[in-house]
Amino acid sequence: MLDFTQDALKDLRDFVRHHSEALQNASLLLGSQPWLKRMQAFIDDVTETTFLTRRLENEIGSLIDLLSLENVHNEDRIEAVCFIDLDPASPYVEDICLLAEALKDQLYRLKDRDLGHRPLLKIAS
Repeated sequence: MLDFTQDALKDLRDFVRHHSEALQNASLLLGSQPWLKRMQAFIDDVTETTFLTRRLENEIGSLIDLLSLENVHNEDRIEAVCFIDLDPASPYVEDICLLAEALKDQLYRLKDRDLGHRPLLKIAS
């Protein structure tokens, strides 16, 4: 029997609370004000729900992309402009990489947990 009172986002919420300032600083550095606002909205969303929605999953993916510098090659995006100002030798670069990996791990754990609770679909032949 499934426990529907279980808080599936507890670990993610703990991670976000513990790394809130670092996540916001990285978002501001890598994506300027629009990404800072987006990160703040993400933090609010994580604290207000107990399950992984498709929108929240997509937002985690977008934030991972930001922290992983996935869009810095696209000149039409703010990330490209912000990337120009980064100093690759600065210690914050390694911190951001570790933050991106940790957020990725959180998403993988959520997906694994979610898949473990989903019933398998049977296709009629």
